[in-house]
Amino acid sequence: MTHRNDLERHLGQLLDVARFKDYGPNGLQVEGREQIGTLVCGVTASLGLIEAAIAAKADAILVHHGLFWRGQDGRVTGWMKQRLARLLAHDINLYAYHLPLDAHAELGNNAQLGRLLGWQGESRFGEQDLGWLGSLPQACSLTELAGHIGSTLGRTPVLAPGDGRALRRVAWCTGGAQGYFEAAIAAGADVFVTGEISEPQAHYAAETGVAFIAAGHHATERYGVQAVAHQLAAEFGIRQQFIDIANPA
Repeated sequence: MTHRNDLERHLGQLLDVARFKDYGPNGLQVEGREQIGTLVCGVTASLGLIEAAIAAKADAILVHHGLFWRGQDGRVTGWMKQRLARLLAHDINLYAYHLPLDAHAELGNNAQLGRLLGWQGESRFGEQDLGWLGSLPQACSLTELAGHIGSTLGRTPVLAPGDGRALRRVAWCTGGAQGYFEAAIAAGADVFVTGEISEPQAHYAAETGVAFIAAGHHATERYGVQAVAHQLAAEFGIRQQFIDIANPA
């Protein structure tokens, strides 16, 4: 067992929360019981994850996507009421870490996705150094790389082909980082991998020759939270469980 404040303090230091300008609050978003012995982790603080955590008798939930975001409607109605009501009724703590969880050099989403796919990050690029750049283990085609990513993540990627060059330098940033594509091109990538694609990226790929792979927002961000939860279990002797709530995005 550990105190909720000790857990938040440890996570704040581990993930270097103070260094980031983010889209919402990082840390303890909903206060529950003081003592934590069982932790459930997941990608998003959805009602489905909250209900699964209740069934697992969790004292706390750790997520990448929390409840509160800059510019959202502040009223507690609809889906927000439902989620908060279930957390408060069962006295469950909710911890959320967004950009700090993406960026951590070992436990973060980018680091863990690179490890899973066999990529070694050699440098960083983009706003707040969130993007990673490295070399592929061996040169390959876009079809070969997309097949490897799809089979590993269990989701067929969306492709915006470049000029058909052999791919040697890969840039990646998990989640909704399609806006980093131009920075990845400038950094010297042959291909950029992220979770989502928007309309402009298909044109940039065609016009610059750099390929773009959208491998799924949820699919690319399942791994950092698991790595952090394993670290917490080792550090504090608590039980942890990852629950994956499927998401087509």
